[in-house]
Amino acid sequence: MQARAYAEADFEEPHRYCLELLQNHLTLPATGRALDLGCGPGDITLRFARAFPGWRVDGVDGSAAMLHYGHRAVTQANLQERVQLLQAYLPDGTVPHDCYPCIFSNSLLHHLINPDVLWQSIHRWAEHGAGIFIMDLMRPEDRATAHNMMETYAAGEPEVLRQDFFHSLLAAYTLTEVQDQLAHARLDQLQVKAVSDRHFIIWGQYL
Repeated sequence: MQARAYAEADFEEPHRYCLELLQNHLTLPATGRALDLGCGPGDITLRFARAFPGWRVDGVDGSAAMLHYGHRAVTQANLQERVQLLQAYLPDGTVPHDCYPCIFSNSLLHHLINPDVLWQSIHRWAEHGAGIFIMDLMRPEDRATAHNMMETYAAGEPEVLRQDFFHSLLAAYTLTEVQDQLAHARLDQLQVKAVSDRHFIIWGQYL
């Protein structure tokens, strides 16, 4: 039920914004292969493929239910030759290639019990000089603010998604916490900034 609600939800504004930010913050060559960590039902994966027509994209996710809707979306978009979605549990899963010149992720970090899973995955699969781009939720000051954000940004969504958004906000990290994570993971060459009242991005080159 939750996977279907998520796959059918209207994420047009934040997902379009995510791709715009990625394009503005990374300089990518005309061709390559990218890895989407925590691809869910594949909407961001497909947006990347459309924005970079010379690239192939591998998306990985741990949820078979999410990938069910993702495979359907890839087929409907007629992008099977360039987009591949696979089930894998990070950071120990198997992906099609040993290293990638671009790794991106949207809204995965706050779902992880251990945030090191994301940073270990980048270390494992990013080639030297790879473009890294991550967008995620930013934890508000308190529960009341999180509740107000739920009412503002998820007012018309099914209750399961409204509650998921509320709890995701509470589970998210602050900018300081993310900077500490990056320093601990030896990824402090990456930059971090807030891009809305509820989102931050991390970007840069893997060195």
